[in-house]
Amino acid sequence: MQDNLPQLRDIHLPDGVSAWPPAYGWFVLAAALILAIVLIRLTLVLRRKSKKRYALRLLQNFPENNMRAAVEMSEILRRICVLKYKNAASLFGRAWIDFLNGKTKHPLKDKTARLLLDAPYTSSASQTYTAEDIAALRTFCQNWIGENL
Repeated sequence: MQDNLPQLRDIHLPDGVSAWPPAYGWFVLAAALILAIVLIRLTLVLRRKSKKRYALRLLQNFPENNMRAAVEMSEILRRICVLKYKNAASLFGRAWIDFLNGKTKHPLKDKTARLLLDAPYTSSASQTYTAEDIAALRTFCQNWIGENL
C-alpha cells in the first residue's frame, strides 16, 4: 500500500465561474428594459402634445368675427382647467381672469378680459366688442394653451 502514496497528488479545485462576460440573455433583457423606458416616455410626450394640438385645432375652427367664438374659447379654457387645474374650474369673474393671467407670460388686457367674462351673456348682434377684440382673445388663448398644456 505504501507504493501508491507517491502517485497521489493534491486535489485542485477548478477556477470559479466568471460573471463577465454576461450571457446574451442579459443583453436582451437590458435592451428590452431600455426600449420600454423610451416607449413609455415617448407615449407620455405624444399624449401631452396631442391634447395641445387638439385644443389649438378647436380654437382655429371658430369663425373670426362671431361672438360665439369667444364663448367657445372660454369653454376650451375651462375644459383645460378641469383637466389640469382642478381647483380653478370653479372660478368665475375677476378670480378667473386673475388665475388665467397668473399662468401665462402674456396677460389679458382689460377689454379682452371683459370679453372673456361677458361673451356668454352678450348677444351676437351686439356691437360692444369688435373683431379685433375677438382676435386678441384668440391670440391669448393660443399662448395660454401653448404654455399650459
